[in-house]
Amino acid sequence: MPILPLIEWYYMRMMDFYFAHKPQPTPPVSVLKACRLIAHRGEHDNRTVLENSLAAFQRAADAGLWGVELDVRWTRDLVPVVFHDPDLNRLFSRSERIDRLSFKQLRACAEPIPSLTEVVEGFGRRLHLMIEIKRGEWSDLRNQSRTLREALAPLRPVVDYHLMVLDPSIMAPLSGLAPACMIAIAYHWPNRFSRWVLAHRWGGLATHYSMLRRTLIRRHHTHGQCVGCAFPASRNSLFRELNRGVDFIFSNCAGRLQKLVVEALIRARSDGPSGQTVCLQDENFTSSNTR
Repeated sequence: MPILPLIEWYYMRMMDFYFAHKPQPTPPVSVLKACRLIAHRGEHDNRTVLENSLAAFQRAADAGLWGVELDVRWTRDLVPVVFHDPDLNRLFSRSERIDRLSFKQLRACAEPIPSLTEVVEGFGRRLHLMIEIKRGEWSDLRNQSRTLREALAPLRPVVDYHLMVLDPSIMAPLSGLAPACMIAIAYHWPNRFSRWVLAHRWGGLATHYSMLRRTLIRRHHTHGQCVGCAFPASRNSLFRELNRGVDFIFSNCAGRLQKLVVEALIRARSDGPSGQTVCLQDENFTSSNTR
């Protein structure tokens, strides 16, 4: 493994261990009920259920999650499809690149990969779609922008979906997209991207929870922007982020974290004053997650 990813991996594991053992108070009921958990590439294990598949998104919906994160690339014939990698090697042991295949060819050799239109039809307005636009070749900017807008046409920006990028310059060539629905992902220290988001009036910023400072959260909230964090993996790290006021949380174990939230609400109901009830049929906790 290259040295930088190895350092990052150990850093993330160290942070997970530290925050998992740092006790946190249970958030107020209102905060628990407003919790917005997002399954990173859906609820998957890449054995029985592949990431970024319709089955992974269905599992997220069944778990009562608020949203899913998904990745978008274009095929050779400019169909936006939901897949993370530029080629099929990691998940399908094939060497073909997504942008070298037509959608028909892609479907023939990697059937589980859905089009963005299929995801919108199946899960739009049921789950909030956090759509990461992956870096790739802009072979036909005009039509790539058009096919993306057409796929998202049934949905409302900000209300039903956001667009995300690791590099804000990726969005510059695409046209007809509202800045308010765009979120910059700060993979490393977030200060530079924070300034970009503020200057360009984007919708918000997301970064790893260990790199997110309270001052940054307050700064973006003051400007009406949202702030998300990624990859808390324990009860204490989850409750820490909820208590700090983040707007949404990405996780590779979102279903398990959702259960922790529901359990905390149940305890709050049983421990509350006589006659007090805590409604679990909030939009964040119904199995269908209808919004």
